[in-house]
Amino acid sequence: MAKGLVRLQARWRGGTAFEATNERGGRVLMGETETERGLGAMETLLAAVAGCTGYDVVMILQKMRVPFTDVRLEITGQRRDEHPRVYTRVHITYHIYGDNVDPKAVEKAIRLSLEKYCSASATLAAWAELTHSYVLHPAAEAAHDTG
Repeated sequence: MAKGLVRLQARWRGGTAFEATNERGGRVLMGETETERGLGAMETLLAAVAGCTGYDVVMILQKMRVPFTDVRLEITGQRRDEHPRVYTRVHITYHIYGDNVDPKAVEKAIRLSLEKYCSASATLAAWAELTHSYVLHPAAEAAHDTG
């Protein structure tokens, strides 16, 4: 396969559902069948951004030897009313769990992800205002919060 070329297949699963499969066997269900409920297509787009930037932040924090125990993201998107109903605003909140986590390291990791590494957020930022914030939590909160 040519470098930079991404290929997957999407197959109708009945109802409103499509299952996308990549060449490595990874799968994602979008829509609903009678027995399964997946993400909507536009939710899948936000999930891709969350997974991409979340991965980057984890890798960067680990490389910086930041002592975190968990990373969770909340992402919200505002879509325009007329078709195509593209996202116009997207906000990502990063929740970083750990004791003695350096806020400057977190800010740097997020900035590097959003400005340099995360292709999914860069693609979305081409037509949507992309903002972010972060919250630092004690490590003990991660064990009690299963959300």
